[in-house]
Amino acid sequence: MHPSETEATRAVAHLPGLNIEIVHRQSPDGLAEQISISLTAVPSFEAFSRLIDVFNPFAFWAEAARLAWSPWVQATRAAMLPPSLPSSGSDTHWDQRSADSID
Repeated sequence: MHPSETEATRAVAHLPGLNIEIVHRQSPDGLAEQISISLTAVPSFEAFSRLIDVFNPFAFWAEAARLAWSPWVQATRAAMLPPSLPSSGSDTHWDQRSADSID
């Protein structure tokens, strides 16, 4: 066997709660390539599935959709508002003082 036939290329990623390892190598007979992907969850996939069972998945996806669409809904609401007039706060008082000084 040649050294190049036994060499493997590895890529490893460590994410929060998940380790991913991808290995690429030639098959022992040299006629094919092999790629293996290994996922390791911490905590285990079983613990994760128990956590999901406790929560309502429909409520989770509904909230995710609401958060995803929220900026678009707010932008649509803002676009449909009539053009704003000057606020009745300090501008009104300024106008009143100007009118008083003219008299």
